[in-house]
Formats: sequence, structure tokens, C-alpha cells
Amino acid sequence: MNAPGYFISFEGGEGVGKSTQSRLLGDWLADLTGREVVLTFEPGGTALGKELRAAVMHGQDMGPRAEALIYAADRAHHVDTVVRPALERGAVVVTDRYVDSSVAYQSGGRDLPAGEVEHLSLWATKGLRTDITIVLDLDPQAAAARRAAAEGKGELDRLERAGVEFHTRVRDTFLQRASADPERYVVIDASAPVDDIQAQIRVDVAARLGLTPVVTEAAAVGVPQDEDRS
Repeated sequence: MNAPGYFISFEGGEGVGKSTQSRLLGDWLADLTGREVVLTFEPGGTALGKELRAAVMHGQDMGPRAEALIYAADRAHHVDTVVRPALERGAVVVTDRYVDSSVAYQSGGRDLPAGEVEHLSLWATKGLRTDITIVLDLDPQAAAARRAAAEGKGELDRLERAGVEFHTRVRDTFLQRASADPERYVVIDASAPVDDIQAQIRVDVAARLGLTPVVTEAAAVGVPQDEDRS
């Protein structure tokens, strides 16, 4: 437990609904716990992170190691300036992506050694791990169809342009990590309706973190949610 705060991450492939579900959970946790709730995301949850996100998502093609290093730099700054300060003041931090995404995409997807990728992220964050990680699981072809049907979706980024085989390897890595550490991970079927997914997430989070409702006014606060990162 990241006393005195709680640290929760949402993981999964492209188009599984992470940004939607993280916002819904944040609103509910604020009411349930009476704590400050910080909603954030990676890459791009800070001003510096936005520049790094633009480089890795929309810039020129780069090698897997360069990509992994950029994500680690973003994560180091994100944890130092957003996540750890919030946890130290007792907040609940809900992040859309964290260390597992680096392992899934740079190892599962790009074929870098998993141990090296994870070690890099843990070095960047001084070993900070989540209290609970929620993996939203969806078949990559179904996720691609969902993204294609989304209204107002602009040009695809580098990850979204990767093929089904790439995203299948990413999905498999998320599921393997969840299976290896069932005490920390929750796997949710992301093909269900949004409300049903959120209901299951709330049950699992409340049970695993031992949360008790309190009567107080609170609201989820965090970085501007100006794009659907899915």
C-alpha cells in the first residue's frame, strides 16, 4: 500500500475504454472515500510529458530502445511531479497506463527483454508500484473495429497503426502479467457495456483496497481530459 494514498492503474490495449473507465472510477472513489482523487495518464500527464508523447506517438519512426527510454523519461517526471506528491498527501491516484504498458508494448510488442524494460521503469520511478492494476481485456480485432467506429477519430498514432499481430502480443503480455500476480491485478472483460464494466471494477476495487464509504463532499480532479486515449 502506498500509504497514505492509494495508487490505481488502468491497463490494456488501444480502444478498450481505459480513459472512460478511469474517469468513472475517479468520480466514484471521491464520493466513496472522501479523499482527493487525482486522474492522470501516461504518456503526457505533464507539460514535459505532452512533448514526449508527441515525439513518440506522432514523430518519426524510432527504434524500440529509443521508444522505451522516452516512455521511461515521461514516467520518471510524471511520478516525481504528479503521482508521488499526491500519494504523500493522501490522495487516490488513478492513472491511465503505467509500468505494465511499457512491458506489454516494448517487450511483448517490440520484443525487447521484459526484465530490462521493467527494470528501467522501476528505476525511473524509484520502485513505485500500484496498489491495484485493472486490465481491460478486449480482442484486438474488436478493439480496432471500435476505434474505427468512434466519431471524430483523427489520424492514427504509431501504436494504433501497428498490426493485429503486434496488438495480440501486447494483449497476451498484459494477461500473462495479471495471471502471475493475481493479488494486484484485476482482469475485466472490456466487451461488456460501459456501465457493467464500471460496476465490476467498483466491486473489485472496494474489496481489494478495503474501502469504506464516508459522507462528505468530494470531486475527482486531475489533468484535463481533452482527448480519448482509450
